[in-house]
Amino acid sequence: MIEIDDKIISDDVLEKKFVCDLTKCKGACCIEGDAGAPLEADEVEILEEIYPTVKSEMREEGILAVEKHGVFYKDEFGEPVTTLVNNKECAFVVFDKNNIAKCAIEIAHQKNKINFIKPVSCHLYPIRVKNYESFQGINIHDWHVCKPACECGQKLKVPVFKFLKSAIIRKWGLEFYNQLNQAFDQFFSKK
Repeated sequence: MIEIDDKIISDDVLEKKFVCDLTKCKGACCIEGDAGAPLEADEVEILEEIYPTVKSEMREEGILAVEKHGVFYKDEFGEPVTTLVNNKECAFVVFDKNNIAKCAIEIAHQKNKINFIKPVSCHLYPIRVKNYESFQGINIHDWHVCKPACECGQKLKVPVFKFLKSAIIRKWGLEFYNQLNQAFDQFFSKK
């Protein structure tokens, strides 16, 4: 583990390789799991505000779930997460012609309908952040659906943090990313 400011970062963020391979996993991280996507407090308000615009990109099932339950619910730990359809996929999931899960929020952003990319937890995935009283723990969520991404990352020799550069900069800033890169060069680049 390494420590930067008030963050304790798992070595896996620097050591493990990762590049999403949607043709193989089909976006399973948006469909499988035991809860919706984690949301930061301000993201709940943002989702409520942009929902009328994003709605035009959503599937009927997702719209019905949001209309019935709202854009979020609280998980078993009392944290806000995106609403699910039938306790399975995120309400904001849509499927392309190849049955690959995509994000209606991200689609609306790409069409310049909204300024919000998607929840930062989705943008950072497979990184997961746990907030403690005096620090943030930054780890990798390691599970079977990301096996193709790990294989692709290994083949391309791309560490997790480099694959997630824009998401890391969005969340913590360029200086933090540069510090991660320095730690990688110093301790992990030769492995």
